[in-house]
Amino acid sequence: MSHSKRLLATALVATAALGLAACGPDNSSDQAGGGGSTTAATAAPTAATAAPTGAPAGTGTAAPTGKPNPTGKPSGGATDEPEGFCSHGPMPAGQKWIYPGKGTSTTALVYKDTKDVCGVNDVGFEPVGADKTAQFAPTAKGHLSSVLAPPKDVNLADLVKHINECLASPHNEKGSYPCSAGDYKVAIDASGKVTELWERAHS
Repeated sequence: MSHSKRLLATALVATAALGLAACGPDNSSDQAGGGGSTTAATAAPTAATAAPTGAPAGTGTAAPTGKPNPTGKPSGGATDEPEGFCSHGPMPAGQKWIYPGKGTSTTALVYKDTKDVCGVNDVGFEPVGADKTAQFAPTAKGHLSSVLAPPKDVNLADLVKHINECLASPHNEKGSYPCSAGDYKVAIDASGKVTELWERAHS
């Protein structure tokens, strides 16, 4: 065999060997993998690209519930609360807001307890429950209030007179100390006696 034929034969064998080597291992690994590496390679990007588009739909747009709340107030029942002044501040022990009643004399105060009601400028008081009676202490004193004049300290007789006049004519505006819609703060000592009474001024 000539030298050129040997080179040609060697080149053909080498080419065939390379071709077999290129096909065999890849085909065997594809069959062993059961689905082909090209399928896995193309499937992976599809899953990866699907995840970002699916995640915001579940968390970004679906999470907010209800309407926007530009006021900054808590949503739900809190926004349904009445507005204005709806409760009075803490009071010293033995003091409370009351509404005097008919039958009040210089010896005893007849009154009703009150509950807070919402007001525009200040909390209001509404009489509730049955009449109660508390004896006046011998040293009991009163204070009349007005938006027209400074508070006025009065003795028990003048205080009771003012209370009874206002019960008879609730809208009496005579003088500098008109009737105050019946709101009074009372101080009752440990023995249950009234020691002091403050009329609340109303405009």
